[in-house]
Amino acid sequence: MVLITVRDATAADVPAVAGVLARAFDDYPWTRWSVPADRYRQRLEELQAIYLGHAVDCGLVVVDENGQGVAAFVPPDAPELSPDRQQRVGELLGDRLEMLMATHLPSRPSASWDLATIGVEPDSWGMGIASAILTEGLRRMDSLGHAVSLETSDPRNVALYRRFGFGVISETQVPNGPAVSTMVRKRSAEAQRRSAFPEAPTH
Repeated sequence: MVLITVRDATAADVPAVAGVLARAFDDYPWTRWSVPADRYRQRLEELQAIYLGHAVDCGLVVVDENGQGVAAFVPPDAPELSPDRQQRVGELLGDRLEMLMATHLPSRPSASWDLATIGVEPDSWGMGIASAILTEGLRRMDSLGHAVSLETSDPRNVALYRRFGFGVISETQVPNGPAVSTMVRKRSAEAQRRSAFPEAPTH
């Protein structure tokens, strides 16, 4: 079994891992619906870079040591995108922006962090990278006492997230769009046990 080292991402990682996400999400139902088909890959990569940069600024982004996978977690009190980023997102989404603004998905727990994205370079699928970065990210969330929520429009992802303790709280069929599963993960039982019965200090 190959040991996969995971570390915090920095702003310097964003351009490369945005490309990873664009390739990983090439056929993802939500992005295919929400991002214009014209120059789809280029638009998607730039959108991913904007959102990853925001997550690096205000949340937690983890990558594997070779930059083949990335996961971004955003806190519930994260600030809005800066005006220049918002403007660029609007330009990239074009006529899809109004459609997205009119789309209402169920509310998630107000105190939960958002697993905003996770993706792995397609050539590296099946190597355990997604599990490694998700495990580390959730370990960090547990250590801070945070629940985590997410949305996925790929039914295959639901089973994966269930293995990491997520449960479906709602299913939404977006009009003329994809079906979306909203999922939440509370702190792990082990993390709750540790907070209830803290270990004795060592000397």
